[in-house]
Amino acid sequence: MGIDILRVVAGLVVLIVAADRLVLSAVRIAKILNISAIIIGAVIVGFGTSVPEFVVSSMASVQGNLDLALSNVVASNTANITLVLGTAAIIAAVSTTHAVIRREGLLMLSAVFLLAIVLLSGFVTRIAGVVLLVGMLVAMWLLVRWGRQSTDTQGSDLDDIEVDDDRLGVEILYGGAALVATVVAGQQLLIGVEGIGTTMGLSVVFMGLITGVGTSLPELSAAVAASRRGQSGLVLGNVLGSNLFNSLGVAGLAIVIQPGPVSSLDTMLIVIMVGAAVFAGVFAATSQRVTRIEGIILVTLFAGFVVMAL
Repeated sequence: MGIDILRVVAGLVVLIVAADRLVLSAVRIAKILNISAIIIGAVIVGFGTSVPEFVVSSMASVQGNLDLALSNVVASNTANITLVLGTAAIIAAVSTTHAVIRREGLLMLSAVFLLAIVLLSGFVTRIAGVVLLVGMLVAMWLLVRWGRQSTDTQGSDLDDIEVDDDRLGVEILYGGAALVATVVAGQQLLIGVEGIGTTMGLSVVFMGLITGVGTSLPELSAAVAASRRGQSGLVLGNVLGSNLFNSLGVAGLAIVIQPGPVSSLDTMLIVIMVGAAVFAGVFAATSQRVTRIEGIILVTLFAGFVVMAL
């Protein structure tokens, strides 16, 4: 089991680092090609935050383990709302605006609801997966449209990323290498988690919790750093974007690859995922902020999710 633990740790580290480098290369390539900051922020960076989940769930599905693939999505979504947002709010209250709640907030909540409906059917079809993927395309179109209409300086966070027009080939090479590294790391992570699960008799859902929380570590570290600097917009954008792409893109692709019965996911875990998203939305809508007390409630919900997954 020692080798499996090493696979999990090494897989997570390489997955996180390689995914971050992949996003960086993608942003630099887009800038060199003069792609708008709105597209970069809403699509490339938004998609990039979910690269670890895409890799892990897709590979689990390819290997015929649909339950693990979808458990990873549910655990990641729940961890993002409860652990990530809750921890950030405990550090400093996370503020938002009614515009964000009405648009990005409701879009994320709709995606989570749609995923829950698909999962609660007990048997997911390839058509359901296609519907989720189409939903992701619609969501990306809306994000780009809203980005064009916004008067906020949404591209300012990308201004710190310097580019050199002569390094396009280098960035493509780095991006390709990072993509290969994420795939290999995701494969090793899955092998390690499944090996540990088999040895210790862990449920598929608990193994999904391990991978889900693990792939949410980049969001957690980014949210903590942003919260300490008082950057509420980054915290919320991080959480909303990740859950949106997880619910529609990650789950949709996993289902298209390997449709079938969803037998391991307990209904209560899906309810907690939806409930956490609703609670966070209510907290934000009532006072346009998520307070420290509300952050503690969200983290408590995460603890309940862990107990249910055992």
